[in-house]
Amino acid sequence: MINTQISHIIAGELTVKPEQVLAAITLLDEGSTVPFIARYRKEVTGGLDDTQLRTLDSRLSYLRELNDRKQTILKSIVEQGKLTPELEKTITNTLNKTELEDLYLPFKPKRRTRGQIAIEAGLTPLAERLWQQPNLDPDTEASQYIDADKGITDTKTALDGARYILMERFAEDAALLAKIRHYLWNNAHLVSQLITGKAEEGAKFQDYFDHHERIAKVPSHRALAMFRGRNEGILQLSLNADPLSEEPPKESYCEQIITDHLNIHFNDQPADKWRKAVISWTWRIKILMHMETDLMTTLREQAEEEAINVFAANLHDMLMAAPAGMKVTMGMDPGLRTGVKIAVVDQTGKLVATDTIYPHTGQTDKAAMVIAALCIKYQVELVAIGNGTASRETERFYLDVQKRYPEVKAQKVIVSEAGASVYSASELAAQEFPDLDVSLRGAVSIARRLQDPLAELVKIDPKSIGVGQYQHDVSQSQLAKKLDAVVEDGVNAVGVNLNTASVMLLSRIAGLNKVIAQNIVDYRNDNGQFADRKQLLKVARLGPKAFEQCAGFLRIMDGKNPLDASAVHPEAYPVVERILTTVHKPLKEVMGDAVLLRSLKAVDFTDEHFGVPTVTDIIKELDKPGRDPRPEFKTAQFTENVETLNDLKVGMVMEGAVTNVTNFGAFVDIGVHQDGLVHISALADQFVEDPRSVVKTGDIVKVKVMEVDIARKRIGLSMRLNDQAVANKNSDQPRKPAQSKPVKSTSVTNSAMGNAFAEAFKNK
Repeated sequence: MINTQISHIIAGELTVKPEQVLAAITLLDEGSTVPFIARYRKEVTGGLDDTQLRTLDSRLSYLRELNDRKQTILKSIVEQGKLTPELEKTITNTLNKTELEDLYLPFKPKRRTRGQIAIEAGLTPLAERLWQQPNLDPDTEASQYIDADKGITDTKTALDGARYILMERFAEDAALLAKIRHYLWNNAHLVSQLITGKAEEGAKFQDYFDHHERIAKVPSHRALAMFRGRNEGILQLSLNADPLSEEPPKESYCEQIITDHLNIHFNDQPADKWRKAVISWTWRIKILMHMETDLMTTLREQAEEEAINVFAANLHDMLMAAPAGMKVTMGMDPGLRTGVKIAVVDQTGKLVATDTIYPHTGQTDKAAMVIAALCIKYQVELVAIGNGTASRETERFYLDVQKRYPEVKAQKVIVSEAGASVYSASELAAQEFPDLDVSLRGAVSIARRLQDPLAELVKIDPKSIGVGQYQHDVSQSQLAKKLDAVVEDGVNAVGVNLNTASVMLLSRIAGLNKVIAQNIVDYRNDNGQFADRKQLLKVARLGPKAFEQCAGFLRIMDGKNPLDASAVHPEAYPVVERILTTVHKPLKEVMGDAVLLRSLKAVDFTDEHFGVPTVTDIIKELDKPGRDPRPEFKTAQFTENVETLNDLKVGMVMEGAVTNVTNFGAFVDIGVHQDGLVHISALADQFVEDPRSVVKTGDIVKVKVMEVDIARKRIGLSMRLNDQAVANKNSDQPRKPAQSKPVKSTSVTNSAMGNAFAEAFKNK
C-alpha cells in the first residue's frame, strides 16, 4: 500500500507512469542495482534510465523516512489523546518534512516554557478575554489574577504571562508559519557582515564583509562561502525580513501577516495596545528566530545539494575522460628540489621500471640520459607529466630530451595529479606495491590514469579527486553516497575486463563488493584466466543474484564465447541464437556486420522475457561489441615559454584543459600552475544558464587572458575570443577591498567579479 502511494508521488515528479515507478521500486527492494535495472530491465520499468532511477531511489528513501516519521508523530499525538480526524488527514497528506514538523510543533514534548508556567498559574482566561474582548481594560482585568502564591505579584506580571500564552500558541500555528516562511523566502535578505577585528584574518572573505542579497537567489557557491566564513569566526550572518523598509523598521511586514492570519482589527479599543504587543512578541521573540534558523538551514541544504551535484557532474566527466589506450607509458611526478619521480608501465599497466632524476638542480645531462634510456629500452609511447609543482619545467626538460635524443618519440601529455598523493599513501597502494617508495607510487598512478582514467581513479576516494566546490563543507554521508553512485554508473557504463581488472575496479561493478571482488581476483590467480562468464558462479560468495547483476558488465576477451566480450547479458544469449538461426550465419560472421544487423527487426525476436528495447540493444551490441562510450583521446598544447603567472599577458589566446566546472563558470589549466576562471558570462556569446551545457571537465578549449592578478593568484579568462581585455592587473600590488553592494541577480555580470570569488571557491 505504501509503495503504491509512493509510486504515484514519484511518478508525478518524474512525469512517468506509476506502474513504471512501482516496478522499479520492486526491483530495488529485491536487491537489483540501478545500472542493472537501467540496462537489462527496460521492459519492466518502461525504459527508465539511470538518471531517472537515481532520482527515484533518492526520493524513495526520503518518502519512506517521511512516512516513518509520520507514524511516530501520529503515535505520539494519539498517546496524548489529541489526534482529530482533520489533523490525521493533514499529517498523512503532507509531503514535506518541514511542514510535518510544523504540524507536530504544538504536540511536541518540550521544556517548561514561560507560557506553560503562565497556564499553570491560571492566566489562560485572562489571555482569552483580552484577546477576544478588546473593549476590556487590561489592568482592571489583570488585577483579578494577582496571587503571590502563584508568582503573580502585580498586573504587569499577569499581563506578560497572558502574552506568553498567546505568543507560544500562535508561534505553533502551522498555517501561519507556512505563510511567513513563504514570504520570507521570497523577500528577506541574507545579511553577511564582518566581525570586528577580523578583516586581516578573513581577507579571503572580503567580498562578504558587507553583503546582502535575497535569500532565495543566493547561489550555492556564495551561500557556502558565507557559511564557511561564519564557521571560521569571520562573518556574522542574519536575516533581514524587511530589506526595503526603514532601518530598523518600526513594524515588520510579518506582523501584518500575523494580524491578517488571526483576522484581528484594531479600533483604538482599551486592549488593542496589549494585543499589538502580543503580535509583536510573537514575531520578534518566537517566530523570527525560528525562521532565521529554519531558512538558513534550508539555504544550506539546497547549497549543499547543488555543490554535491556539481562535484558529481565533474567527477563523472573526469572518470569518463578519454583513455589514451593500452600503450607503454612513462609517468613523471614533477618536483624541484626533491626530484622528478619516474615510473614506466607496460601496455597492461604493469610496473616495469622506476627511477628518480634531478633535472632542476643541475643534473640535467644525467637526467636526460636516464629518460632516454628508459624510453628506448621499453619503447615508451606516451609520457604522462603531473600538473603540479615543476610541471612546466619538467615538460620543457622532456622536450629538450627529445631534441638531444631524436629516437625518443613518445608523446608528452600533462595529466591531472589530483588525488595521486592520497593513493600513494593509501593501504591499497601499499598492498599493490609493498616494496615501492611512497613517492614513486604517485608516478605509477599518473602513468596509469593516462592509459585509463576510470580504472585508476576508482582506487582513490572520490572526495580526494579535487573536482568539487566546498566538498568539506557539505554532508559527508550524502556526498559519499552521490559520488559512489557516479563511480558505479561510470564503471558499469564502460564495463571491465574480468581477467585484468583490479579489486577496486571489480568492486564497483553492479552486484559486487570488495569481498567478492577479492574472491574473483583470488580465483583468477589460483585457476588462471576466466574462459567464460559461467565460471563466475564458482567464485566464493558469488551466487545467482550477484551473477545476474554483474555478468553483463564483465568482459572476457578471446574467451570461449565471443558474446562474453560484449554487453549482451548471458540470460539473453538465447535471443542471439534465434538471430543466428534466422540469418543462417555463425556468430563471428554476424558480429560487426552492420549491413546485416540493420536489416533485422527487433520485434521478430521478442518473447515473453525480452521485448523490443532489449532486443534492440542486443542488435546494436552485435554491431559494435564491447564499444567504449568514452570520447576520443585529445590533449591540450600549452603555449611555449608561458609557465608562470608572470609570463601571462592580457590578450593572449591560449589552449587549456577544463579542470573543474562550477555553477559560476569553469576553471581551466593553461599551464602556469594556477587555473584560470572563465566566468559563466564569458563562456559563450549567448546567455548560459548552466556552464555544463557548454563545457565539461577534461574538455580542451581556447581561451583569452582577460585579467591577471599576481598578488591574489587569480586569472580571468574568456572563451569569447573577441572580448576586449580589461586593464592589465599584472602587478604585485594587492587590490583595495571593494565596497559590497546588494546583489541584484543570481549571476555576476563581469569576469572581474567572477575572479573575486575564485580563491574561496577553489578547495585548497
